Amino acid sequence: TPVEAIAFFGALKGLPPAEGRRRAKTMLEQQGLGAAQKKKMKELSKGMAQKVQLIASVVHQPEFVILDEPFSGLDPMNQQGLEAMIRDLAANGATVLFSTHVMQHAERLCDKVVLLARGRKAFEGTVEQAKATSPRFLDLDGAIDAQAAATLPGVAGVETLSEQDGVRRLKIALSPGAAGQETLKAAFLNGLDVRGFALKEPTLHDAFIGLTGDHPDQPASPSEAVQ
Repeated sequence: TPVEAIAFFGALKGLPPAEGRRRAKTMLEQQGLGAAQKKKMKELSKGMAQKVQLIASVVHQPEFVILDEPFSGLDPMNQQGLEAMIRDLAANGATVLFSTHVMQHAERLCDKVVLLARGRKAFEGTVEQAKATSPRFLDLDGAIDAQAAATLPGVAGVETLSEQDGVRRLKIALSPGAAGQETLKAAFLNGLDVRGFALKEPTLHDAFIGLTGDHPDQPASPSEAVQ
């Protein structure tokens, strides 16, 4: 059963069996697996079994945890539970290092990241430092000519995302340090037909592509995130 398995692996690390079973029950409840405590391991779903494996790995409260693609194959609910467990580990003083191709997980969980492309380090630093390497974006909707948008102050580049019946959606990359509000103000002052707008901060996904020239889901160019 999950409780027996977790207690066994805890005992291998010096945790008394009774304490291992107590911690196992508590941690299983925290991960929504209370009803599965007495099931056989082979009866668990992949997501449940993966959670049990992680609990068994950390039940003895290690100071350093290494996780390789821990979110692989998990549905959104189980991913959320696993993220909560990783945050708890860090909050209790553990150092957690994990690899992932999903930049959203790294952005939500990590203090520091290392981005790898073709086996070489492309970046090392905080998440905010990584995102600062990518431009901010201003999305504009309306009957706007891309060439006219390119002449606005603070614009580093313009991409047409879609066009229908003369109405375009433009993705405008802002120059470093440029204020999107000033670009938008100039668009109105120049009489551009702006019908919708959104100022978007760069994500870690944007930073990965900008720093490596790769898509993070391509297996030939793995990425790693370090918390």
